[in-house]
Amino acid sequence: MNQDARPTLATLEEFYAATLAQKDVKTDSSRMAELLAQDVCKIAKKLGEEAVETAVAAVAGTKGDVVAESSDLLFRLVVLWAKVGVDPVKVMADLIARHGPKTRGF
Repeated sequence: MNQDARPTLATLEEFYAATLAQKDVKTDSSRMAELLAQDVCKIAKKLGEEAVETAVAAVAGTKGDVVAESSDLLFRLVVLWAKVGVDPVKVMADLIARHGPKTRGF
């Protein structure tokens, strides 16, 4: 992949914004709107399933399996964030504050 086309965390923000835009769309016209219309417990359960599948892929699968399962996991996490109103920018800020190097020299 060339460096100019390389996905970044900004892609996650864009994906989140596109997901939020589907919250008020009719559920019969958008799969994402259908997912967002689900109860938060159902969304959380699916997120948990994807987390387990990602862990299993890491233990037993190939890197390709880990990539695919990680993609599903992030997708479900973004759906959950949109459902409960959590902005990924706040998550990234918390990640850096709690787990980032003190010098910020990643």
